[in-house]
Amino acid sequence: MLVPIPLHPTRLRERGYNQSALIAERLTLTLGIPTVQHGLERARHTLRQSELGQKERFTNMHDAFKITAPSTFSGRKILLVDDLLTTGATASAAAQALKKAGAAQVGVLTLAIA
Repeated sequence: MLVPIPLHPTRLRERGYNQSALIAERLTLTLGIPTVQHGLERARHTLRQSELGQKERFTNMHDAFKITAPSTFSGRKILLVDDLLTTGATASAAAQALKKAGAAQVGVLTLAIA
């Protein structure tokens, strides 16, 4: 399954859309792999990663995600979808949460690498 990196509700309201979710939805149409947009959520509002250094990005993402539906991910192969990979801090934190929820495998697909 495809799982887009979620935005915190506050950031989603500010932006009006989740770019990772839009990418995942297009991939679902093209590849036929289902997108699951619920069950992995932001546990807290984090600082913008673009404003932080490498070490600060990993600290900022510590415990940033929570699993609200563990059975959705248990034993599943998951491909996290994100728009941009810089240090990997966001993807790493999300992958850790999914693995703790019992995901069999977690990979990352990103549109761009900076």
